[in-house]
Amino acid sequence: MHGNESAENYLETILILSQRLPVVRSVDVATELNFKKSSVSVAMKKLRESDNIIVSPEGYITLTESGKKIADCIYERHTLLSSWLERLGVNPKTAAEDACRIEHVISAESFEAIKRHIK
Repeated sequence: MHGNESAENYLETILILSQRLPVVRSVDVATELNFKKSSVSVAMKKLRESDNIIVSPEGYITLTESGKKIADCIYERHTLLSSWLERLGVNPKTAAEDACRIEHVISAESFEAIKRHIK
């Protein structure tokens, strides 16, 4: 998966927030990422136009099937890579930051090889 890194981060954030909150709104995404509401609003419009999210009239954000597939993939990569790096002795903050960068550029083949190696 080599999509738009920014879009992937937004989708992953929506997924994570949806596990913690009863509903997800743009303001929740902005708060979580420490971004301006206007920036998040532009991004939500793009995600809506690419059919990755649905926004209800009340402003509640839901991942579509395609959006959830992308978010699940990125989240799996993030959690596996960050925990692997921590087990290698990298401090948790650095491991999470590095995993966030790696998760967007690693090939499916390499990620699957790492998964097999770890398990």
